[in-house]
Amino acid sequence: MASSSLFPCLTVFFCTISIMAPLTAGQLDYSYYDRACPVLPRIIRWNVWSALRNDSRIAASLLRLHFHDCFVNGCDGSVLLDDTNDFKGEKNAAPNRNSVRGFETIDNIKADLERACPLTVSCVDILTLAAREVVVMSGGPFWPVLLGRRDGLTASEKAANDQLPSPFEPLDKIAAKFTDKGLDLRDVVVLSGAHTIGFAQCFTFKRRLFNYQDSGKPDPILDSSMLSNLQSTCPEEGSNTKITPLDIQSVTRFDNAYYRNLMNNTGLLESDQALMSNSETADMVKSYSLYPYLFYQDFAASMVKLGNVGVLTGETGQIRKVCGSVNYYY
Repeated sequence: MASSSLFPCLTVFFCTISIMAPLTAGQLDYSYYDRACPVLPRIIRWNVWSALRNDSRIAASLLRLHFHDCFVNGCDGSVLLDDTNDFKGEKNAAPNRNSVRGFETIDNIKADLERACPLTVSCVDILTLAAREVVVMSGGPFWPVLLGRRDGLTASEKAANDQLPSPFEPLDKIAAKFTDKGLDLRDVVVLSGAHTIGFAQCFTFKRRLFNYQDSGKPDPILDSSMLSNLQSTCPEEGSNTKITPLDIQSVTRFDNAYYRNLMNNTGLLESDQALMSNSETADMVKSYSLYPYLFYQDFAASMVKLGNVGVLTGETGQIRKVCGSVNYYY
């Protein structure tokens, strides 16, 4: 695929959505690295573009990595930490094991930044900026990112298991987990729209295909033609780790097709299609299915909120030299 179709916003440089956000939040600032590391935007952009050129799945992977970081005790880069003798990290928690990807891209960016601006840019800020860049390069909105987050000193497998939403959970439980992070029901609907790109493993939705709620039958809501295709892709035995697109209409393009899928009962995950079971969330889905600009605007706003959950600033935390391990001499 030509780069012009993969990265429709590169020629314009930014597909900008206006976001009403404060100039600073605590000790975060839009220009935090302007003097200390002016090459930061260029290094982020080049590495993300290079990663996308080699692997179209990396867009969804980096966006998901950012979400999984911020949702577990705040945005502190904890998802990037390897296990140590002191803690079991988040990489092998149930929602992440053999699932989260993109660590190599973050490590490459960090290595370039350590050569250009040693011990200056935090791993969590790298991840936050990379998530924004993959959305823009996939055709989605731009949003301003406050900077100055510090990296956490620990990670928790248990916290990841407890705090991350699951595709098997009912909508009210997922909404409660968002509320715990200072996010609301609109954020649930909007951030679920990230499933317009990426893939899911068969085990995350297979019970809808063969034995929905122990009925011995498929989910009656699921579109019949989609059901037949999915049963071929994900047979009942031995297909748990096979993958299929979350949004078959536009696998690599960030758009509002995800919401049109939900309107047509072709949402892949049970937790996605559940957005149509609640009148309030269903109204939002309908609006986003009709008005892509509204979705882009609200997605950008929700990503700003997500990126500011539980951040460490000032003297709290540290700037890791390597994203997978803590600087123990600090």
